[in-house]
Order: sequence, then structure tokens, then C-alpha cells
Amino acid sequence: MNVRVQAALPDRDARLHTPCAAGDATAAARAGGLLTVDLAALRHNYQTLRAMLNGRACAAVVKADAYGLGAAETAPVFYDAGCRHFFVAHLDEGLALRDTLPDDSAIMVLNGLMPGAEADCAAAGLVPVLNCLEQVAGWSAHAHRLGRRLPAFIQIDTGMSRMGLPEADLARLAAAPDRLDGIVIEAVMSHLACADEPDHPANAEQLANFRARRAWLPDAPASFANSSGIFLGPDYHFDIARPGAALYGLNPQPHLDNPMRPVVRLQAKVVQLRDIAPGAHVGYGWRFRAERPTRIATVAVGYADGWLRSLSDHGAVWMDGIRLPIAGRVSMDSITVDVTAIAPDRIRPGSLVDLIGPDQPADAVAAMAGTIGYEVLTSLGGRYHRRYLAG
Repeated sequence: MNVRVQAALPDRDARLHTPCAAGDATAAARAGGLLTVDLAALRHNYQTLRAMLNGRACAAVVKADAYGLGAAETAPVFYDAGCRHFFVAHLDEGLALRDTLPDDSAIMVLNGLMPGAEADCAAAGLVPVLNCLEQVAGWSAHAHRLGRRLPAFIQIDTGMSRMGLPEADLARLAAAPDRLDGIVIEAVMSHLACADEPDHPANAEQLANFRARRAWLPDAPASFANSSGIFLGPDYHFDIARPGAALYGLNPQPHLDNPMRPVVRLQAKVVQLRDIAPGAHVGYGWRFRAERPTRIATVAVGYADGWLRSLSDHGAVWMDGIRLPIAGRVSMDSITVDVTAIAPDRIRPGSLVDLIGPDQPADAVAAMAGTIGYEVLTSLGGRYHRRYLAG
């Protein structure tokens, strides 16, 4: 396995600051921010979700570079934990992942295939999720060209009106089963729209639609539950569950305490410190005006690093268990933070502050930014020094 790891120590803070190889230490010293991914927590989250499925298969969704955390580093962790089904969104993601995982891994492409991409998909042994009659036709035609049958998932729309065969097209497919010539249906799937709201009537409606509509296709395993769908109970589990966000520590039950372990710690370095007088302004637009003597730290992270601009004026970072508010607008490469509450001898250029961590998980950052944890994680840029810790 080609996984970059460093040994973990029992104490959390000691573990996160464990010295690494000389090259990594030098890179970490140069970087403005550190993104630490706890692979032991990742494995724990996978095992927790799999245990809820009572023997049914638990896949891992690793699209968008494993929600921004690195598919090449995280997918082998899931494999070693027993995962054999992996989902990506685009064909190129699947092609890259094929080189990372052993040959007995099934890699499904959720968006299906663009016209003309069938040969590359088949040559790599990937499994497309066929979402429309055109994709079905393209995959069937390529199977005929190769003279062999090709595997696929078939997605049906059960009420989300996004991906999958709508009811009318599903009826056409059922009425002309020869459209599926050359295709081996590995599974029939659909996607829940409101699984994170357990009382939403859409869940029961989609479940009823899924049960009814999959009967129009040849008998095959079924895949329905996403991360939150697993928590809706056994009726939603079927044969293959497809968790994504929960694997990476995001809360699959926003109305309850998070049952997942945190996977991500994001820290950034102080670049500069200055004391400003009452009445002084900070940042673009002069959005912040000091009302008292204030100490301002400029921190080396900005919206180019995925620290969302919507966190301007009301977001925060943490240090020593103290919440430090962002002062003014988030810039492309930096933020300014009111650090008056920190003892002067405790903070200096190069000091680390927590953006995502034990005091402020990704879901909390998302709430401040008016978005969801998915966007926070997938927005993280490429300028952080990344560390992968294995326990």
C-alpha cells in the first residue's frame, strides 16, 4: 500500500506534533498551514458504520479526492478494514484509484460515462453507474464491440430528480429488455434526498418508490443508504450501503451528537502580530474597527485555501481552548484575528492556531459559514502541508 503515514502516540496533541522525516519536517516548516488526517479515526468510522449493517456490504465513497482528504491515502485504509466497493464521481477519479487499490476492489463511477468514454472505463475494469437510456445504450454497444458482457450499476430516480432513470424511462427499459444486452447488472441503486432529516416524509416515499421500481428490472442486489441513510434503520440498508461524509468525521445525524470520530485537524500559522489603537481599522473594506486596544494576528490561510469568505467578520479560530474571532474580511491568502485574549508570551510568528479541531469541528465551521461540512472539507486547497497519522 502506498500510504504516507507517521506513527501515532497515545496523547492527542503529542500525536499530532510527532516529528516526521526530515523532508516532511522541512516542508511543514515552510508551509503556512498543516492539514492532519487521522487514519485510525477514519478506520474506526468505517468499522462503526459497517457494524450497523449486520453483515451487509459497506462501501466507501471516495469521490472528490476522498472529500478533499486524499483518496490515494484514505482508500487503502478502507480496503484494509474490509471494504471492497468504492464509489467515485468521475471516470478520471476511478482511473486514478484503480492504480491505488488491489484488483479485487470494485470501483463504481457515479456520474456514469460521457459518450466515447466507454473504452477507457472497460479497459480499466471500472463499473459505470448508468443513469439514463443513452448511457445504457453506450455501454451495451461497447459490450457488443468487445464481444463480452460488461458490469454496471443501474440508478433509478425515486424522487430526487437529479441522477437516475426517471419512471418513464424505466418503463421503456422494462418494456424493451434487449436494451440491456451485454450488460450484467451488479446492483440497482438510488439516492436519498432527505436522509439527514429522519422525520421527513421524503424518506418513506423514496423507499416505497425504490422497492416498487427496482422490481421492473432483472433481479439484482440493491444499494440505497448513504451515510445518514444507514441511521434510518435496516429497511434502508439493502445489500450495499454507500457512506461518504460520515467516514470523514462529519455528523450524519445533525439533530444529535456526532457518533463519528473527528478525522481532520486544520491548523495555520501566525505570520505577523501588531497592536492597534481604538478606532483603527482592519482589512478590506474597513469592516472591522477596534473599540479598544487590540492585538491582531495575521494568519496564513485564506479563501484560496478553502477558508470560506463567508466566514468574514463572524468566523473564529482557537488557541489554548480560547475562541479568537476573525477581525474583518477573509482575504485570498490570509485572515486577521483578534488575539487580545492570548497572553503575549504565548503567541508569536510561526505559532499555530486551530481552524478545524477539537474545539471547532468541520460541521461547526460550516454552520458559521452558512454551508455544510461537505463544502468545508472539499474546499480545502493544496497549499497545506498534509500529514497522515496511523494508529
